[in-house]
Amino acid sequence: MTTYERNEERLDRSALRSIVRASNTGFALAFVVVAASLALQTLNLILPSGALPATPVPLALAIAVAGTVLFAAVLLVLRRRVARGIATVNRDFVELREAYDRARLDSLLDGLTGLGNHRAFQEELDARIAQARDDDQPLALVMIDVDDLKTINDVKGHAAGDDLLRSVAQIMRANLRRGDGAYRTGGDEFALLLPACDAESAEVIANHLLASALSGNHGRSGAFSVTIGISSFPGPSTDRHQIIHHADAALYAGKRHGRTNVQRFDPAKHGIAEDARSLAQLESAVVRVASEDLLRAVYQPIYSLTTGSIIGFEGLVRPSPESGFSSPTSLFVAAEATRRTVELDIVCARAVLAGAAELGVERYLSINLSPRTLESDAFSVQEILALARRHGVAPSQLVVEITERESVDDLRRLQQAIATLRRNDVRVAIDDVGAGNAGLRLLSEVEYDILKIDLSLVRASATHGATEAVLQALGTLARNRGHRIVAEGIETPDHLESVLELRYDAGQGYLFGRAEATLDRKPIDLFALLSGASQEQPAA
Repeated sequence: MTTYERNEERLDRSALRSIVRASNTGFALAFVVVAASLALQTLNLILPSGALPATPVPLALAIAVAGTVLFAAVLLVLRRRVARGIATVNRDFVELREAYDRARLDSLLDGLTGLGNHRAFQEELDARIAQARDDDQPLALVMIDVDDLKTINDVKGHAAGDDLLRSVAQIMRANLRRGDGAYRTGGDEFALLLPACDAESAEVIANHLLASALSGNHGRSGAFSVTIGISSFPGPSTDRHQIIHHADAALYAGKRHGRTNVQRFDPAKHGIAEDARSLAQLESAVVRVASEDLLRAVYQPIYSLTTGSIIGFEGLVRPSPESGFSSPTSLFVAAEATRRTVELDIVCARAVLAGAAELGVERYLSINLSPRTLESDAFSVQEILALARRHGVAPSQLVVEITERESVDDLRRLQQAIATLRRNDVRVAIDDVGAGNAGLRLLSEVEYDILKIDLSLVRASATHGATEAVLQALGTLARNRGHRIVAEGIETPDHLESVLELRYDAGQGYLFGRAEATLDRKPIDLFALLSGASQEQPAA
């Protein structure tokens, strides 16, 4: 029973008691009058005739009139008392109802922005989907994530962060149509429910939102960036679970690929949507993988492109069959979507280091860490160093690969973590160069030792002159700064020939060897690979 229902029941009992008391008083007075009348009748029967003096008619009439008036007055007083009791109860009920409505409204509003809160969003989503189904109309969900809010809070203070959030709310209200709903669903997360609106129309509204944010013509926060994900009902999302799931997938794809953009859900592009589980179920699965170590380490060799000898290995992981994930990609996409990247990265580093006992003293081992992990309080350089030493890997043999595919939320903390690694003789590699989300941002803003060229550029270099020019420029950059350059994704003799012409230091790819659990590999004959088309292996 709710507080409102309990109070309503309490008022009902109070009103009933007032009415009962008034009724009892009336019955008591009526009983006194009837008793007096019966007493007089009894006296007339018992006493001899004439024992009582005869009552003059005028006096009898006066007594009768007075009795009637008195009785009527008593009834009037009782009626007024009951009426006042009922009026009091009604007034209290109305006040309680108004207070309850105000409290319920407050419980559905976000205090900072005045938008609906997460609870209001969940309630309204159910109602809007039911209405869309009944009316055979589309419904669009637009999910908005504010970029770099944590950095703004840390650098400018939480008051500036609050101003930014209020600016987001202001922009959302300015772009609402009649009947649309706007909500703040989390710390830096917002949502729009757009009835009678398909995904294409929602994308137009979302682009207006993004343009408004970047214009800076609002509030005191100035220009800022948001990332937006869109899904729609009834297609491709068929229920409330899917429409949230798909919008989340689009949103996190946008954040992985540079932020400051609008992504409309596409089943072919957004891998998380291939998994029918809810975000809560995905998070539980990721936590289980991390807590139960449901991973196995594999190692892909990195070869010198001058001698053909192995100079190192890149440590990778594969989820075990009982993990619930079919591939590393699905696992890491789920971790990103459920914000468990840091936890998973650390567990993967442990698994890779634990299997590196046969590394040898002249080879290095690369482990992959996202910028988000290096920025996190949960990451400890000393813990990684201690773990490496425990498994016979010296700090000078350890390379931390930072992917350009992931967003950088706190550049200052990332720079500090990298500086600490390098002070402890751990080398840093910038991974996926050429496919990064921020225009090769890391190359200009952090110190590094190894440059790893993304496989997409390597694959294209054999056929596209413009791509080859980019690869030449990257090679020149690395050599001028004294960095090693590694080409990833070498899969065919043509790829190898292109990379050799660029005079890159090292390479890895399926042409040289796939990732396996063992580190026992032999040198390769580069000339034989170049001349033997039979050595070519299909890409996985």
